[in-house]
Amino acid sequence: MAKGSRRRPDQVGEIVRQVLAETITRELRDPRVGLVTVTRVTVSGDLSHAQVFVMAQGEEAERLLALEGLGSAAGFLRTKVAKALSTHTIPELHFELDRGLEHAARINAVLADLKREAAD
Repeated sequence: MAKGSRRRPDQVGEIVRQVLAETITRELRDPRVGLVTVTRVTVSGDLSHAQVFVMAQGEEAERLLALEGLGSAAGFLRTKVAKALSTHTIPELHFELDRGLEHAARINAVLADLKREAAD
């Protein structure tokens, strides 16, 4: 892939992230969607799909409910994105929980255990 070939999808992804973050916070009224943070958006090269990574507060069941609520609101959110983009193709939104912090915490715990074992 040429160096500049990711530029447009990255730009579209940033616009999508900004629009979604603002819309979810200010306009979305679904009670399932509590405190949700849009962490990143990756857009396919043809701009037809956007993978939206979110962090949601609460236990796993509450996070899954938030994801369900976002899925239900995808059409409304896509309409908001369409108004902000100047492209012919508006990406279809796919929501996914961002588990990066969970993985980092698990890795830190394992490393701490290994360090304790090595000290013993």
